[in-house]
Amino acid sequence: MYQPPHFREDDLGVQHALIRAHPLGLLITAGQSGLVANSVPFHLDPDAGAKGTLRLHVARPNAQWRDIQAGAEVLAVFQGADAYVTPSWYKTKQETGKVVPTWNYAIVQARGVGRVIDDADWLLAQIGALTRQQEGGRQKPWAVGDAPDDFIRAQMKGIIGIEIEIASIEGKWKVSQNRPVADREGVAAGLGESSDQADMIELVRRYGGLTTE
Repeated sequence: MYQPPHFREDDLGVQHALIRAHPLGLLITAGQSGLVANSVPFHLDPDAGAKGTLRLHVARPNAQWRDIQAGAEVLAVFQGADAYVTPSWYKTKQETGKVVPTWNYAIVQARGVGRVIDDADWLLAQIGALTRQQEGGRQKPWAVGDAPDDFIRAQMKGIIGIEIEIASIEGKWKVSQNRPVADREGVAAGLGESSDQADMIELVRRYGGLTTE
């Protein structure tokens, strides 16, 4: 990943937090089937391995797991908050006009060698952890045990597990840090016109050294 120094985010805790907040990642491999990418929900175990371990499952007919079993290296991409940035928000536009549009975003890329796991108990634990991850905040969370056991066991026959101990991980938070302070303030104010950009506004202000509101 192209990494200008001012956009790097090397804090493992911050990287892990983005994965937990945006667990639907892109599983990418380059193996016997060629270049393959699939959107998959991941569960992160931060304490397994020096940089954490990702656990997931895919459908058995999905040939990507066979590539992983054959040794294909894995890249997992997690996309956080993002927003288009118009030059109209920059004070520099009024001063010189020398501005262009851009896109702000936060992203994590994790690499490792995957291990294919065809084990019913492991799969049950994995789907249980993934379900708790997504259902935990609900007033009446659904649990795997709410469905009949024979139904769950039958469903599990159609999936196979993958475990990826993270060997390297990179974070990139491109959130207007390279702009003058007045431009950063303009971006935060401009994003405030949208009701769905609270996360990006917070990132622009925090990484831009601006006071929080």
